[in-house]
Amino acid sequence: MKENELKGRVVASFVVEKDGSLSDIKVIRSIGYGTEDEVLRILKSMPKWIPGEQNGKKVRCSYVIPIMIYATK
Repeated sequence: MKENELKGRVVASFVVEKDGSLSDIKVIRSIGYGTEDEVLRILKSMPKWIPGEQNGKKVRCSYVIPIMIYATK
């Protein structure tokens, strides 16, 4: 990795509520340099998701997603 590059994986978890909004947003693994704050900002500003369904009823679903970061300064 060059001195002016930032590369790595940030892992985040959250819950998609019955109305599609995201809650309980947390960063599980960060690579530093402000990436945790940026991932939180992006997830909090996302539009509503399509909620999960079970037996025809909307239910809460939890997700853990990896977010790959490739950036140059």
